[in-house]
Amino acid sequence: MSVSVYDLHSVELPYLSGRSLRSFVALVESRVGGLLTSSLLKNAGITWFREQHFHEPPTYLPIHYRGAFAREAAQADAAELPDRASISPTGFHFPTVLDYARAYREGATEPVAVAERFLKAIEEADSLDPPLAAFITVRPDDVMRQAEAATERLRRGEPLGLFDGVPVAVKDEVDMMGYPTTVGTAFLGSAPARADAEPVARMRAAGALLIGKTNMHEIGIGVTGLNPHHGTPRNPYNPAHFTGGSSSGSAAAVAAGLCPVAIGADGGGSIRIPSAFCGVFGLKATYGRVSEFGAFPLVWSVAHVGPIAATATDLALAYGVMAGPDPKDPVSLHQPLPTLFGWDQLDLSDLTLGVFWPWFRHANNEVVVACEAMLDHFQDRGARVQEVVIPDLEAGRVAHVVTIVSEMLQGLGRDVQAHEKDFGLDVRLNLAIGKSFTAQDLLKAQRVRTRLMRHFADALADVDAILTPATALPAPAIPPAALPDGESDLTTLTEIMRFAPPANLTGLPAISFPVGYTNAGLPIGMQAMGRAWNEPLLLRLALAAEQHLERRKPRVFFQLL
Repeated sequence: MSVSVYDLHSVELPYLSGRSLRSFVALVESRVGGLLTSSLLKNAGITWFREQHFHEPPTYLPIHYRGAFAREAAQADAAELPDRASISPTGFHFPTVLDYARAYREGATEPVAVAERFLKAIEEADSLDPPLAAFITVRPDDVMRQAEAATERLRRGEPLGLFDGVPVAVKDEVDMMGYPTTVGTAFLGSAPARADAEPVARMRAAGALLIGKTNMHEIGIGVTGLNPHHGTPRNPYNPAHFTGGSSSGSAAAVAAGLCPVAIGADGGGSIRIPSAFCGVFGLKATYGRVSEFGAFPLVWSVAHVGPIAATATDLALAYGVMAGPDPKDPVSLHQPLPTLFGWDQLDLSDLTLGVFWPWFRHANNEVVVACEAMLDHFQDRGARVQEVVIPDLEAGRVAHVVTIVSEMLQGLGRDVQAHEKDFGLDVRLNLAIGKSFTAQDLLKAQRVRTRLMRHFADALADVDAILTPATALPAPAIPPAALPDGESDLTTLTEIMRFAPPANLTGLPAISFPVGYTNAGLPIGMQAMGRAWNEPLLLRLALAAEQHLERRKPRVFFQLL
C-alpha cells in the first residue's frame, strides 16, 4: 500500500545558465512567452494540479491551537534553558554559547576581544578565493559598541544571561536596528531599520552580540543560496559547493565558526536545507511559535523565523530565547507557552518513530545509508520504528509552490513591476511563472493544505515523529556557468526540496540535524517532523544524533575563542 500511494518523482529537465538563461527569461517575460510558460507550468506540475479535484474546505493559516489567546509576551521558563553541555560530542568541537559564557566568566577572554577577532575573520573570509560571502552588511562600529557594553556588564558581574557577548548573526530578511533589510536584493533596504524584529529584540535583550546581516538567496525564492548581487555564499566544508538556501549566509556563518547561533527564516526549507548542507542544526518551529514581527512580509501562511546553531544545545538555547507569544504578531498568540521540558532525555524507549519508506529512500544512496544508520542508532537507544503512509505528497508539493510564490508576489507588490529587471534571472523566471497562477490555483492549494494536514495528523496519531532525510542529495557543486548571473536547474531543485515543504504547508515543527558525511566529506542531514508544539521532542532527537556523530572540522573555519 505504501508504495502505491507514493507519488513524488525525480525529474530530468534542461539546465540553463548564462546567455541561454538570459534569452529564455526574456522570452518568458515577453508578450510571446505564452507557449514557454505553458511548458513551464506543465514541468512544474501545475497543469496536472489544475486537473485534480479536492473536496476539502480551504485552510488559509495552519493554526493548531484553539485554546485561550495569549495576552502578553512570554518565553520559555529561564530555568529550563540549558546551563551546561548536555553531552560531549566526539570529533571536532564547535565553540558553543556555553563555551563563550564560560570563557567570559572565567576571564579567559572578553566580548571586545571576540568582536575584534570576528572583524578580522570577516576580512579574511571575504579575501579568500572564492570569498565566503556569508554577510551582506557588517558595521564594525556597531559590533564594537555592543561588545564594549557586554564587556562592561560582565566585568560588573551583571550579565544579561548566557548569551551576553556571544556572537549571533541575523538573516537579511529580518529587521535589525541600524541595518538595512535588503532581502538579498539590489534595491530593497534603502534605509536602515528603526527597530529590531521581535526575535532579534529577544536576542538583544538576552545580551547577544549581533554581528551583522547575513547573505541569502534573493527574496528567499531559491534553495541553493546563489545570489548575483551580494555574491554566492560558499559552503565551509567545500567552498566549491552551495550552502543551500535561502538562509545561506546564516548557515555558512555558523559552520565557519563566525558565530555559534544565527537567525534564519524558513518558507519552504530555508532553515533546514542550508543547515543540512553545512553540517549544522536548524529548527523550524510550529507555525506561530516564533513571532514574525519585523520579518520582511514575503509570505504569511508558510513563514517561520527560527535558529540555526552549531550544536543541539545551542539550538535549544536559541529556541528558548526566541519562541513565545508576541502581541505585535497576532498569529503568535495562538499557542501554548513554549517549554523545553524533557528535551535532553537521551533514553528514547518511550518514542515511536514513523517512516514512510518510499519517501525516506527517495534520495541519493549516501544520504539514505547515513539516515538509515542514524535510525538504527535511535533504535539502539530504545526507539521503535513504525511504517506510516502519507498520501498526496505531490499535490502538497504543488500546493506549496502555488502558495509561496503567490504570497511573494503580493508581498513584493509594486516592486515586482518597478524592479522586474533588477532581480536575478532565476528569480525573474520564478516570478514570471507565478504571475500565471490564478485565484482558483491558490484556493485549490489551500484545500490541499487541509488534506495534507489531515494526512500528517493521521500519521502522527500513531507515532511521535516522522523521519526523512533533510535533503535528497548533499550540497551540489556550484557550476562555473551559474556565476555570476544564476541558473535554472529544476532537476536539482526537486531533489533538494523533496522533504522540506510539507512542514511549511501544514505548520508542523521540523528540525534538521547532521548525521554523517559523504565520501567526499560533504555533510548529510536528517529531518524530523513532529506534532504541533512538540519542539522539545525534535530537539531531543537532534541531541541523540549528536551524541552518536563524530563531527568533522570544516575546511573554512575561524576560531574566535
